[in-house]
Amino acid sequence: MGTKRIPQRQCVGCNEMKNKKEMIRILKTPEGQFALDTTGRKNGRGAYLCPSVECFQKAVKGKGLERSFKMAIPKEVYEALEKEMEHLG
Repeated sequence: MGTKRIPQRQCVGCNEMKNKKEMIRILKTPEGQFALDTTGRKNGRGAYLCPSVECFQKAVKGKGLERSFKMAIPKEVYEALEKEMEHLG
């Protein structure tokens, strides 16, 4: 038997490929709300970030999240997501 494949995802901040379980998923729900998805299983479109504030800031500056979600993201959403990330670690 072959080895088990580990899903890889690309960080929208630094563009590095990493294991899915190491990353934080930012979720856009069908209702248009944004949230951090700690389980990785919630319904909606997701974008992945490394668990560092630097990558989050790169994603904001480079509009990585806006590209992933194909829409403009209000400043308040970025502020709320940054506060949630600080609570996680």
